Order: sequence, then structure tokens, then C-alpha cells
Amino acid sequence: MGSGYFSDWLKSYRNYLRMRNYSSRTLDSYEQVIRHFGYYVWLRRHTEVTKLVFFWKDLENARLDTSVDVPPSMITDFLSFVSTMRTYKPKTFHRIISTLSSFYRFLSVQGAVVANPLAGIERPRIKQQEVKYLKHNQVLRLIDSIEDPRDKLIVRTIYSTGVRVSELCNMNVEDIDFDEHTIRIRGKGDKIRIVFVDDETLAGIQKFVGNRIAGPLFIGQQGKHISPRAIQHIFKHYAPAGITPHKIRHSYASELYRRSKNLRVVQENLGHTSIKTTEVYLHTDIDERRQVYQQFFPLSSDNESS
Repeated sequence: MGSGYFSDWLKSYRNYLRMRNYSSRTLDSYEQVIRHFGYYVWLRRHTEVTKLVFFWKDLENARLDTSVDVPPSMITDFLSFVSTMRTYKPKTFHRIISTLSSFYRFLSVQGAVVANPLAGIERPRIKQQEVKYLKHNQVLRLIDSIEDPRDKLIVRTIYSTGVRVSELCNMNVEDIDFDEHTIRIRGKGDKIRIVFVDDETLAGIQKFVGNRIAGPLFIGQQGKHISPRAIQHIFKHYAPAGITPHKIRHSYASELYRRSKNLRVVQENLGHTSIKTTEVYLHTDIDERRQVYQQFFPLSSDNESS
């Protein structure tokens, strides 16, 4: 096929991602990165380097009708240029490189380019941050402090099932199997999984839905599903600063792994495609570390005579 313009291939790539069930939010994020890179390539090919900053601040005159076939040096120049225009965190830079790499892998398969110009680009190291979460008793205290029955049930359901906010918002009454103590979840990429619910939470849900047999579990405006913004408002109203629905999901995962040591089950319950995403919960808690230290370290009181 051979080369082609960014304006043409961007549409094809977006359709390709859509067929793979990427969310609209992810599609927009990918398109923004590729569009900006395409603008940069066009400007490099049609303007003087000394005027690049001037035109970049107002991309109204930039276009995408330029070839997608670029050398690796164009990639490094782009990354260097945008880093001078704005301070990016390593994680954001990593996302930019990953997006462009995915785009060029697609172009390579389609025959638009001979090689992926991202192949030799090093990705910035991302400092692994410790996952912050609440302990079991802390979550229970948070739930007990909530006066509104619906809001209390929302927070408890997140903790009981480990679902994402978007998944909670899209829950329907008909998705709940009260006999099997399970809920059918439609996750990222429209992937279906089953999560489990404890007796007390399920009883609260059953009391909450009453005689309803279908429709949104948690109803928002105009009888539709509750919005993620409404869930965020609940946490802002009741929870301590910094405690978000995602932190409660972390608490669920951390407690389940700490007690079971079964990472595969945690992965399935959370709906992670890759187990590498779940490996962040491999941290050990202080009680377990203390027990191992006292049992095995030779200077501890239990092992001084050994």
C-alpha cells in the first residue's frame, strides 16, 4: 500500500481500536496523541524550525496531510520538543510513547510503513508507588459513618465486590443473582465477569430494590443509571480527604490477596486483563512481616538460642 497521510490513517486506526472494544475515552486519548504528533511532523516539513514554537502555540494552521512515514529521529525530536513546552510526568511520557508505538505497529501491519520508528526508543522509568488503601476496619468505620442508606450501600457494594465506579454505575437489578450471591459485571471493553457479594451487602441490596426486578440498581437523574460524578460527590461528602472509590477498590484487592495469597483470583475478580496489573497487590502487611522476622531472624527473641 505504501505510506499515506496522518489524516487518512488516523481514521482507520480509530476504527481498528473501536472494533477491539476500546472505550471512547481511550479512543479520544490515543487520537489526541497521534494528532499532535501528526501536526508536529507537518510543521517540521512545512515551516522553519525557528518558527516551530510560534506555530505550536496555535495549531489552527497545522494540518495532517503529511506522510506517516517518519525516521526514528523525528520521534525523538518530537518527544524532546514537547518536553520543552510542558513538564510531563514519566507516566504521561510512557503513555505518549506507547500510543505512538501502537499506531506504528498498526501501520506496519497495514503496509503503510516498513518499520516501526519507535522500536529503539527507550521509555522513561516509572517509579513504582506503593498502593495506598484502607484496612478492613477502617473501611467499615467509613461505611458506618454514612447516614444515607443509599450512599452507605453504594460504598459497601464497592468494597464488597471490588468493582470500578463505571461498573457500579451500570449495574442493573437483573444482573444480580440473589441465590448464587453474584453480580454480572460488564467491564472494560464490554468484557463480562462475575463478582461475589457477601450476605449482609446482598441483604441490603435486596431491601433497597424492593419489588423492582429490572432497571438500574442505583438510579440517578431522570430514572437513568447514577453517574460517576454522583459517586464522586458521595465520597467527597462522607470520606476523609484523599479517599476515593478507587482506594476502596484497592482495599478490597489488598484484603483479598492478604488473606488468600491467590493473585489469580484477585485478578479475575478485579477484571484485570494482565496479571502484571494485579501484581501491585503483592505487598506484604506489617503483621506478616513481623511474624516472619520473629520466626526466622536469628537476633529475634525466639531464635537467640538457635
